[in-house]
Amino acid sequence: MSASVSPNRRAELRVGGVTPFTTIDFPGRLAAVVYVQGCPWRCGYCHNPHLQSRAAGPARTWAEVAAWLRRRRGLLDGVVFSGGEPTLDAALGDAVDEARALGYATGLHTAGIYPARLAALLPRLDWVGLDIKAPLADAALHDRITGVEGGAAAVQRSLGHMLASGVAYECRTTADDAWLDDAALRRLSADLARRGVAQWALQACRRPGAAASSASIPSARTWAELSAPFARCTLRGPDGEHAVFDAPHYTNGDAPARIFTDS
Repeated sequence: MSASVSPNRRAELRVGGVTPFTTIDFPGRLAAVVYVQGCPWRCGYCHNPHLQSRAAGPARTWAEVAAWLRRRRGLLDGVVFSGGEPTLDAALGDAVDEARALGYATGLHTAGIYPARLAALLPRLDWVGLDIKAPLADAALHDRITGVEGGAAAVQRSLGHMLASGVAYECRTTADDAWLDDAALRRLSADLARRGVAQWALQACRRPGAAASSASIPSARTWAELSAPFARCTLRGPDGEHAVFDAPHYTNGDAPARIFTDS
């Protein structure tokens, strides 16, 4: 007779992988990244396509990860849940609570696919990185980037929840010039500023298997326009190098060109 699972047993987070140490995925924290398996979107530039399928077997159990986090107390001070899309997993809230009970600050990388789930999590988070794929008013473009219809409205609600919560955050956009030309980036910048976003990051697109390139980084003139409305802007190059601009922004028109080179 096969064993049955107790109806009272909590579901366990499906862990697709762990980065044991990072200084760049959770601002101001020495953190571990827990990658959650599964994402309903199919963005062409996704860096973790192996995490898209929910059916893939977990790389390790959450119980194993939690035990490892207990041993890392004093060496790390944060845990950031990434993916995939972590809010897809109904067990995420329990995992966040357990990480907090261990004394860790908690962060979340999300595309804002599930606004109600994000809203429930926000009081238990210390920081959120929210991916903004396209101008929020351009639902058709958003659908083409993600391969799924109807996502832009959900992202708008998630952004509203996040801004209203007061949690520390960063909105960030992958500058894929196959989808986002300078005009689209200008619309996106204006839209985010109009909604009250103060922190925005633009990151170069690097498709899986392709060589690093700064081609998707906008020109210095365009970047000056894009960054002007924000209190803090970050421009990330193709190999992870980045420059941060706090208001007032630089006035030297060749600044991004000087920072990001292919050498």
